[in-house]
Amino acid sequence: MTTTTPQTVIAPAPARSATKAATVRRRKQGFQHGGWFVAPFLALFGLFVIWPVVRGLYLSFTDANISGEGASFIGLDNYREALQDDMLWDSLGHSTYFTLLVVPCITVMAFLLAMLAHHIERGKWLWRLCFFLPFLLPSTVAGNLWEWLFNPTAGMVNHVFGLDTAWLADKSYSMLAVVICTLWWTAGFSFLLYLAALQGIPAHLYEAAKLDGANAWHRMVHITLPMLRNITGLVIALQILASLQVFDQAVVMFDFGPGPEDSTRTFVQFTLEEGFTAYRVGYASATSIIFFVIIASVALARMWLLRNREEGAR
Repeated sequence: MTTTTPQTVIAPAPARSATKAATVRRRKQGFQHGGWFVAPFLALFGLFVIWPVVRGLYLSFTDANISGEGASFIGLDNYREALQDDMLWDSLGHSTYFTLLVVPCITVMAFLLAMLAHHIERGKWLWRLCFFLPFLLPSTVAGNLWEWLFNPTAGMVNHVFGLDTAWLADKSYSMLAVVICTLWWTAGFSFLLYLAALQGIPAHLYEAAKLDGANAWHRMVHITLPMLRNITGLVIALQILASLQVFDQAVVMFDFGPGPEDSTRTFVQFTLEEGFTAYRVGYASATSIIFFVIIASVALARMWLLRNREEGAR
């Protein structure tokens, strides 16, 4: 019996070189043609994102004022002052406290609303519209609306629940009022993400679970929640980044002030006050860079956790 050993056919070197050259040429041609499509975006991105970051980084090392004249280089003095500024740390604490309240509440709220809108039979479109509609309102409209609702004498909140609470005048309730306004205003976005994810879960999984005798609770715990794990991570990450940057509704509800005893002054508001009220553009730029580092660290931490989870799943 004769055994034939298969031999590997190796392409000649000139053929491989020609193939590689053709691939490089196709990529170059694709970049030349596609570059015209991305050029407007790159130009706007560089003008409105890259350049402001670079300019702000430079100003953070100067004592520039709002006029931009007479700025001198002072090194790390702005950063040293920022790290010792009690008002900065208080405003960062307010933003963090707001984030800790909003993120878990809005995640659970959006999930429950999505479950309701997904399983309800009659008027499904109306429920979805009602849940998502507040998100379409401008921040000024939402802030002014809830400022009226929280009015201690004519507001609907105290009237409906029989309370006598000065929501916007008492530091114990001021941030809670901002949280309630934010939940009502922004939950629609996370609701829409959850609703789209629920519609993507295969129906045969639930049918098989029913045949095995699983009740509604078991189906939600063992099918729905695991299938929504990725979208839940996305919702939490987006809400953390958005909540740390809270500004609009807080300043509108308190007539562009910091709230009672500065209880609602957030980090973004503190930075704007330093830049446009105290006219310390250099110092405000330094606090902006610090805030940028915090936001970037949160985003990178989320990416790192997601990558480790994906590698662990493999």
